[in-house]
Amino acid sequence: MAKAEQRKLLLSELQLGMRVKLPLSWTNHPFLFNRVDISSAAQIEMIRGLGVPYVFLISESLGDVQTSDEDEDIEEAAETPPERDLKADTRRAMRLSQKRFLEDVNNCRNVFSKIVSDPEGAYRLSAALVEDLLNHLQEVEKPFLTLVGMDEKDVSVTQHGVSVAVLAMMIGHALDLTPRELRDIALGSLFHDIGKLKVPDIIRRKRGALTAHESNYLQMHPNFGYDMLNRSGLFPKEVLHIVLHHHEFIDGSGFPDGLKGNKIPIVTQIVSLANDYDQQLSGQQASSPQVALGYLFKNRASKHAESLIAVLVKILGIYPPGTIVKLSDDCVAKVIMTTKDVSQPQVWACKEDGSEASLRFLSDEGVTVQKAIKAEELTEGAIRTLQVDKGISFYFSSLQA
Repeated sequence: MAKAEQRKLLLSELQLGMRVKLPLSWTNHPFLFNRVDISSAAQIEMIRGLGVPYVFLISESLGDVQTSDEDEDIEEAAETPPERDLKADTRRAMRLSQKRFLEDVNNCRNVFSKIVSDPEGAYRLSAALVEDLLNHLQEVEKPFLTLVGMDEKDVSVTQHGVSVAVLAMMIGHALDLTPRELRDIALGSLFHDIGKLKVPDIIRRKRGALTAHESNYLQMHPNFGYDMLNRSGLFPKEVLHIVLHHHEFIDGSGFPDGLKGNKIPIVTQIVSLANDYDQQLSGQQASSPQVALGYLFKNRASKHAESLIAVLVKILGIYPPGTIVKLSDDCVAKVIMTTKDVSQPQVWACKEDGSEASLRFLSDEGVTVQKAIKAEELTEGAIRTLQVDKGISFYFSSLQA
């Protein structure tokens, strides 16, 4: 049987339903085979992120190519991947997560810039962004979290929104919520702090304690955000509820309405928890993701459902991404990615003086984490190597378990 004709296809021409072949070796892409049946927008984005100028088009429709079982066996045998290089896969997954995070933050900024002048355009862009997030969450059977961030130390409203969306969607995914609920969680998370853009910078960026007047003004941001979105008439009521009530707590101590218990829908409760945790990472209460988790246990146990906190702990692991740790071989490290073995995460490690930096897989080495440590316990060299002062955010990992 003659082979299906293959021609070079520019990445801008990629569409759902196409069957393409990648001009790369196995070590340079994350797919199971070089031949890819494009069934989701996430796959198109992954291919565009591979750094190739084109792919080979096998078919414009997956039903167009007919091959015999013998042909299929020969082709798959020829494409059988070599033994997996976990370190290369992990580096590739880390780069992809960072790339996607930056794209989402930039897209979110674009949405925010249009919300008043072009609300319909803003809604369309935000809906597309939510679909990307959902695809990235669901592209592997068991998603893990990867440490990502921007070059700035201060975390922006949009950066915080994307990170909260990822955490909240991970919680929702673990609870088997419906795709519609996950979309509401994602959209509500992205927009939950948009009202802060109406709060003066001198208040919003103040590092010290706020005055009573400043605190009251800042606490109006959920109302500001709700009014901005509700005015368009485009956003679902579940999303509007998240934006207005993401600071409500089940004990009734939150704002703006002091809602209690079941008066707060599960999707809003999830975003409230994810926001509360992520906010600790950019605030003054915590110096690391592990300390922030401890802060939730100690100071927020009555404010969030115990079952939701338990899910968040399971997702983050004992040493959440971004935590600085001391290893059993006396090296220091920053946790990069959660794994199935929560006590042996993947880390970026170095000697105490900051030398000999490398990506390490503790489970393969028999090395364990001794304890979490504070930034002030590190040498200047280690602080530079581990980029301790870089803002902490989270994104889904595309690494197959």
